Amino acid sequence: MIIIKAGWRRIIAAVHDFLAVIVAWWLAYQLRYDFQVSTEHQVALWNTLLWVLPAQAGIFFLFKLYRGLWRYASLNDLKQIFFSVALGAITVAAIILPFELPNTAPPAILVLAPMLLLLIMGGSRFAYRAWKEQRKQSLKHVQLQSTIVLGSGDAAANLIKELKRSHDWQVVGLLTEKASKLGAQLHGVKVLGMIEELPEWVEKFNISHVIIAMPSASQALRRSAIEICASIGIKPMIVPSYVDLVSNKMTVSPIRNIDLGDLLGREPVLLDTKGLHGLLMEKVILVTGAGGSIGAELCRQILTFKPRLLIALELNEYALYGIKEMFKAEFPEIPAAFLIGDVKDSARLDQIFEKYQPDVVFHAAAYKHVPLMEQDNAWQAVQNNVVGTYVLASTAIRHHVEKFVFISTDKAVNPTNIMGASKRLGEMICQALQQSARKLQQQSQRRAQFVIVRFGNVLGSTGSVIPKFKEQILRGGPVTVTHPEISRYFMSLQEASQLVLQAGAMQGSEQGGDIFIMDMGEPVRIIDLAKDMIRMSGLHEDEIKIVFTSLRPGEKLHEELAGENESTLPTPHKKLRITQSRLVDEQWLHKLVIWFGEQSALTDEATKLALTEWVPEYQCQQTNAMTTDQHGIA
Repeated sequence: MIIIKAGWRRIIAAVHDFLAVIVAWWLAYQLRYDFQVSTEHQVALWNTLLWVLPAQAGIFFLFKLYRGLWRYASLNDLKQIFFSVALGAITVAAIILPFELPNTAPPAILVLAPMLLLLIMGGSRFAYRAWKEQRKQSLKHVQLQSTIVLGSGDAAANLIKELKRSHDWQVVGLLTEKASKLGAQLHGVKVLGMIEELPEWVEKFNISHVIIAMPSASQALRRSAIEICASIGIKPMIVPSYVDLVSNKMTVSPIRNIDLGDLLGREPVLLDTKGLHGLLMEKVILVTGAGGSIGAELCRQILTFKPRLLIALELNEYALYGIKEMFKAEFPEIPAAFLIGDVKDSARLDQIFEKYQPDVVFHAAAYKHVPLMEQDNAWQAVQNNVVGTYVLASTAIRHHVEKFVFISTDKAVNPTNIMGASKRLGEMICQALQQSARKLQQQSQRRAQFVIVRFGNVLGSTGSVIPKFKEQILRGGPVTVTHPEISRYFMSLQEASQLVLQAGAMQGSEQGGDIFIMDMGEPVRIIDLAKDMIRMSGLHEDEIKIVFTSLRPGEKLHEELAGENESTLPTPHKKLRITQSRLVDEQWLHKLVIWFGEQSALTDEATKLALTEWVPEYQCQQTNAMTTDQHGIA
């Protein structure tokens, strides 16, 4: 039935345009001769139409004018009409003028007729669209959602066009951050006032929705707009940023709900695509911990650079299944291998490296949850994060990989917990193994270059505070925060993964084993994060209580990106710096390997004591509780 309707629409549109050719040609004669056309010129009119009409119709079909719908007529449709009419005019003139045929149109007609035809064809289409939209709006007037758009730039203009096309929204007006734009109009919608006047306009027009269309605005301005919305009980939506667009995160709708990334206001990462193509394209890439948050996002980013093969290594069967299904849906054309394996299993790793011969390794597998690893699981954390790193990195050297990227953490700086200390030990192992790799190069074998990347907390990653807060808010509270002053560095999962890749693509220093630290911006107080999430949920702080508990064992009030004895140097990328830290040698590594070989399962206390010997900067804390007067409810 739909196909039949579409066919009739095309026939009607074609008939309309054929009649338009006749009317334009007739009207051109009338205007040329002041509506007193002689019999001789009338004969010329109809004689020329006998071949002008089929010629022009053929050109209309050549330009596929009847595939679009008039109700969606756009500038692109007008452009197609213009070129088809222009080509028709040139064709007619090319036949008439050189040969001076009898009973043909005079030159003035050859100019007037195309102009009139363009006016009739274009005007009728846009008139139909205007009538259709007006009719649709009148029918749905009761269901329209009234909204104010914050912003007055290109994003706001494009948004208004999209909302008008949807027929579900009524854009009452725009509010701007630029006083110079007051009173201006975008697609018929007026700039009413400044953003800080939002409460007045919401009350005046009974607004139900607010959309923030300022993707390039500063973090402070976006945050201010969100806080104004929260103060009047409106949950705003936002136009996706450039980062969302290029990463295919935008849905069909041009707007989405506010997320924490909008509040943090992180600048998009500008990647050295040439360097990343050299690192990843047509290479065999191995990612450990591929089923985790960081590992899965790394895989997504890597696949956009079209590796020859991506190897996803994961110990957790369900996590591996999940990422395999994601690959099948999003990247069905990229070859990939999904392997169960433990990074501590040397035999399994040798089997994988011999079969697939990876060129680059991204080591993301780790135990990262601080409180969980601090009590009852300390030795397992060290086994996985330290021994696993050594076994994997040694295997990579034996099989002559080009680059080994070890993903570390800001908690490795002056560590106060098992997770941070084990990650710092992993960094030191990679630096010591770089010397072994350098010896292979001297033997004319391919050298493995080690790269270490530190970053802070990732928004929404598995085990992070964000999912926990969401769950607590859904239950109606309370939201638990360990300390009123505790703060952390945060970045998006996408940004962290992009910078890991960017660090991997850099040459680094001559000796290798460089530690890259990311520009994490300003630290965020966890209590502010909790308040933001409560507001973003459409609730008030008096509805969801915030309860302070106490600092957990091994937990710091504030994280650091570099230690007191570490200096940093800039890199060509403004969001990455190289840290110069204390180095260890092969002899130190040999002693560490012997020590691990002599150990059985250690208690938490014995593990922490041993780590103070191997990682001098580790500050072992058995307890770290708050005083009684620090407990309370916000």
